[in-house]
Amino acid sequence: MRFLATLAAAALLATSAHAETIRVGVTAGPHAEIIDVVKKVAAERGLDIKVVEFTDYVIPNQALALKDLEANSFQHEPYLKNQISKTGWKIVKVANTIGSPQGVYSQKYKKLADLPEGARVAIANDPSNGARGLMILALHGVIKLKDPNNVASTIADITDNPKKLRFVELDAAQLPRALQDVDLVAINNNYAVQAGLNPAKDAVAQESADGPWVNILAVREEDKDKPWVKQLIEAYHSEPVKAFLETRFKGTYLPTW
Repeated sequence: MRFLATLAAAALLATSAHAETIRVGVTAGPHAEIIDVVKKVAAERGLDIKVVEFTDYVIPNQALALKDLEANSFQHEPYLKNQISKTGWKIVKVANTIGSPQGVYSQKYKKLADLPEGARVAIANDPSNGARGLMILALHGVIKLKDPNNVASTIADITDNPKKLRFVELDAAQLPRALQDVDLVAINNNYAVQAGLNPAKDAVAQESADGPWVNILAVREEDKDKPWVKQLIEAYHSEPVKAFLETRFKGTYLPTW
């Protein structure tokens, strides 16, 4: 019996030794929490995931392009396309992950209509997330944009600003801290949740749920057909992950598969 037990242990070690290991980059907060569940599901299916956390949006794609990661899960497709247009990185989307209507927040006002003339509004300083903040304001009639559906809109594309809002552009990770200093802040949901905000309840206004901002899994183009990519997608698109989203985030983050 002892001999059989030793054989079984050796077989188990051999199996785990052959399990493929990949490094997946995420931003701290909800994406990190979700990937921890994905990691457990993947481990049961023979894929070992090493999670690498980042505190900003710039480095995860750079790390992927430089082969310090095999995949990342933190961004929407407009952001990825914008970075690729500037860098030429060979990174591709392989699957949708979660959707989450972004909101704008204020410690001073309960409605957008209450914003005074000349109010200061903070938005992200990267093009796609900055556009996202502007599009929320346009959706609710606070400003007008040249093209309200353009995911690359900038402050220069504002065609009507009746309240003479003054815009402040900040790094996305710093936006929650700006709540004390400005009148309104557009905050990406992962940073909002980290700061103790509930986008579904605390936002003064939100974007529609069917916009272009669904989050994605991304890998290097050369890897997109490798077996581990399919394993990663299947682990993410699993019932345990869906159940975790429902119980942990209660509608703030929604499965999009």
